[in-house]
Amino acid sequence: MSEMPKAYEPAACETRWYEFWERSGFFRASGRLDDPRRPYTIAIPPPNVTGSLHMGHACRTTYEDVLIRHRRMCGRDALWIPGTDHAGIATQLVVERQLRREGLSRHDLGRQAFVERVWRWKAESGGTILRQLRRLGASCDWSRERFTMDEGLSRAVREAFVRLYEQGLVYRAHRLIHWCVDCRTALSDLEVEAEENVEGTLFDFAYPLEDGSGEIVVSTTRPETMLGDTGIAVHPDDPRHRHLIGRHARHPFVERRLPIVADAELVDPTLGTGAVKLTPAHDPNDFAAGKRHGLEEISVIEPDGRMGAHAGPFAGLERFEARRAVERRLEELGLARGRRAHRMTLPRCQRCRSVIEPLLSVQWFVRMQPLAAPAIEAVESGRIRILPEEWTKTYFHWMRNIQDWCVSRQLWWGHPIPAWYCEQGHVTVARADPARCAHCDGAPLQADPDVLDTWFSSALWPFSTLGWPDTTVDLRRYYPTDDMETGFDILFFWVARMIMMGLHFMGDVPFRRVLLGGLVTDERGEKMSKVRGNVVDPLDVIDGASLEQLLDKARAGGASAEGLEYIRKTYPQGFAAFGADALRMTLLSYAPQSRKIALSLKRVEGYRHFANKLWNAARYTLGALEGSGVHAAGRPDPVAELPNRWILSRLAVALDEAERGLEEYRLDEASRSLYRFVWDELCDWYLEMSKTLLRSGDPVADETRRTLAHVLDVAVRALHPMMPFVTEEIWQRIPRADGGPTVMLAPYPSATRDGRPDVEADTAIAAVVEATVAIRAARADADVHPGRRIDVSMWPSDETSAARWKGMATLAGALCNGRIEVHPPGNAPPAATTTAVVATRCGTFHLLETVDPARERSRLERELARLGKELEGLERRLASPDFVARAPAEVVEAQRARRVELDARRTELRAALARLSG
Repeated sequence: MSEMPKAYEPAACETRWYEFWERSGFFRASGRLDDPRRPYTIAIPPPNVTGSLHMGHACRTTYEDVLIRHRRMCGRDALWIPGTDHAGIATQLVVERQLRREGLSRHDLGRQAFVERVWRWKAESGGTILRQLRRLGASCDWSRERFTMDEGLSRAVREAFVRLYEQGLVYRAHRLIHWCVDCRTALSDLEVEAEENVEGTLFDFAYPLEDGSGEIVVSTTRPETMLGDTGIAVHPDDPRHRHLIGRHARHPFVERRLPIVADAELVDPTLGTGAVKLTPAHDPNDFAAGKRHGLEEISVIEPDGRMGAHAGPFAGLERFEARRAVERRLEELGLARGRRAHRMTLPRCQRCRSVIEPLLSVQWFVRMQPLAAPAIEAVESGRIRILPEEWTKTYFHWMRNIQDWCVSRQLWWGHPIPAWYCEQGHVTVARADPARCAHCDGAPLQADPDVLDTWFSSALWPFSTLGWPDTTVDLRRYYPTDDMETGFDILFFWVARMIMMGLHFMGDVPFRRVLLGGLVTDERGEKMSKVRGNVVDPLDVIDGASLEQLLDKARAGGASAEGLEYIRKTYPQGFAAFGADALRMTLLSYAPQSRKIALSLKRVEGYRHFANKLWNAARYTLGALEGSGVHAAGRPDPVAELPNRWILSRLAVALDEAERGLEEYRLDEASRSLYRFVWDELCDWYLEMSKTLLRSGDPVADETRRTLAHVLDVAVRALHPMMPFVTEEIWQRIPRADGGPTVMLAPYPSATRDGRPDVEADTAIAAVVEATVAIRAARADADVHPGRRIDVSMWPSDETSAARWKGMATLAGALCNGRIEVHPPGNAPPAATTTAVVATRCGTFHLLETVDPARERSRLERELARLGKELEGLERRLASPDFVARAPAEVVEAQRARRVELDARRTELRAALARLSG
């Protein structure tokens, strides 16, 4: 390949390598039953075709790609199924907003033309999303790409619905449901968000008793619903109302008698007036009470949020306008009994945030308890693990209290419910469109106008994407899938339903692990919002964007004036082009289990520097190998030189931590271990040490070249799942014995095969590093120019240190640009000196340079203060019986050893301070 540029430029290689991988078919799973490799499968959480990817998608994509690339390198037949979701309500709302900007509504177009318009939007938006996934480096098997409304998945949805209906698990009923007056559709329990602690008003008013003998006072936060009241409930043991049970009150606005009933289940006599108005058609608790007492169900609010014909003189008013009108009229009639502030919980539509209206409606439901029981057992038995495990309790709570699922939606975009009705009211549910009613001698049929809840088709995703209901090769080989990685916010919307449907239709769990991640927020921890202007587009971070581009995008997204000002203040220079690898490593640096991932662009910049650090390490290594004939051919053996032994030992530690993190879904720990190895150990220390070794001539230089080649090759392979682009660019340049086509198919390294633990080397080089850091700091404090070579005298602390330092003095001297003379142990340092003194665990170092005594005294006093503070903390800990009793024995022993070491160093520094003063 061409000579390596001085700096890594992601724009020059990312698209090129992705096209190479995809063109070469490296992402494809085999799809063969006779493939001896174990399959590993992830079905992507399909992004909604509502626009473009946001940072949450980038986070999910990164996590899943790391898992897939790692398993692929471990020799698994890795399949990552890509796709997109039709997102019924969300997508319909997007297109309706587009039409409103054109002065149109969906009703102006008609159903067929509107659906065609949505399909055009899907083609545009879905294509954008798939391009963005590629730009992030997602190694999906694009030959298996699916869409929740493509032909195959539509057939699966219809088959699932019909089977559930045939088994008595799908039914149609007249029920009280959650209704969104803005989206104009029924919602499931999970699509309703409870806004808590809302300041409302509790309004008291009186119902006159029918016989004119008095009144009964009730309280409500929704006075408009009294127009649908059909009864009043009191507690049977409440002495205030016991005498009224069985009597009737009179409605003041409509001709209606209201029976007064006893209901201990509903009424708490200590709350309010102790009497509860009953509106069975507009309140779930009242609905249940109405069933118990045989009360009439009268709907007074229409689907558009206006009062209906049964609302008497208030018919046609908008519901909140009717509330005020009812209160005024009750006051005029002298029936109002006051109002007071009241904190309450308000149900809102998850999509549009409008207040939910409970309405009576005929809808389709799935009977959930028979499906939930096996799903509970699957997690209890360990067939499915939920990580973090803290979510398991939440899962059980929800599943054990599950309600039937309303799956019909009054939308135009979505899977049509496969049901038809004749004039006689017969229902026909079928896999294919029936021509005539089968129940009444061939009467003509009318199709159900509703569509299914988006989550119904999504619940089938792990097996419908593999060809179900047909028994395909893919279904036989790749089901169950292995991991389902997604956000904790859709554990019940989606994950639980997939578990139930997978067990029901496939007889096995849909995946073995559920990996739950947090929500990506801005740097302040606030939810990203287009209005606030704090949305960060992942592609802007990858490719860069000017301030004007950011502002234009924000305006198009509906940002407020405050949101635009936030962008100007926060990103005055726009975004630099950081590249996909830097963004991926940043997202990986946050614990996946965090509830919030507060994205910092400074951190992205830091990982851009890390990519350059790795690049420069490769440039140095490849330069050292040039013309030597040395190539990466596995771990060099034997290795004699301490620095070479040390870097292989540190490599073993990093690989062990990385492998453990990748297996246990601690991707933050895996990425951090490799980052620390490359930056802190390989680049900061080993490469510097290797310069001395390379100047030593063979065989030391040859051993060092073989070590350099191996360590670079292994580091690149270990980092590849996390940073696929820069690692491919480097790996292709490394001279290797095997000539594989791509790093993504090279074996993932292991601690045992590619590293070699070496306690002796670790201890020795740790001493060199400690001494070098201390000497460098002393040089700086003494104002000695970095380029000036100095002489250093060392007095070892014992015979072992003396023997070790005879072999390490040259190396340490090169690192601190000096010549170190090691004195025999036991010899005392000079009684008085004007040189800088450094005390370490292995001995005392004197820089043979004249220093300013006052400046050196200040440095020694600062170091003594620091040591004293650390010693105080250790003393407190070791003096605590609780710590000694609870901490592992090896931890306590290590703390005691540290105390002895720090005490010895403090003694040396005090002696140095005394000599300086003497």
